Amino acid sequence: MELRANTAFIQHVLDWVEYVAIGIEVLAVAIIAISIAYATASHLVTHLSHRADSDSYRVYRRRIAEGLLLGLEILVAADIVRTVILDSTLESVAILGVLVLIRTFLTWSLVVEMEGRLPWRASSRRDS
Repeated sequence: MELRANTAFIQHVLDWVEYVAIGIEVLAVAIIAISIAYATASHLVTHLSHRADSDSYRVYRRRIAEGLLLGLEILVAADIVRTVILDSTLESVAILGVLVLIRTFLTWSLVVEMEGRLPWRASSRRDS
């Protein structure tokens, strides 16, 4: 009887962890969607009010990229939770490794796009 109670408890915890992982993924998607909506609305307001200047598009792209970066980082966290707790087989760990590599490359590409330089290059601006 005690073994059945322990098994039921463990299954309950695993179900809860699955819901947490799904919640983290939903949060990541919401952050990306809200970031894009906010950046687009802000850009349109700036454009329609004729206050747009040469930096407006750069600011718009940066806001979108920042939302994507945050969303990607949160998606990686969800994948780690799901793989480590729920499905820790060699195949799932290999798939997690590939996903992390792809998302790391996307993150790196977004940082290069936002900063306009490779990460290991010194910034052209001087900090005061």
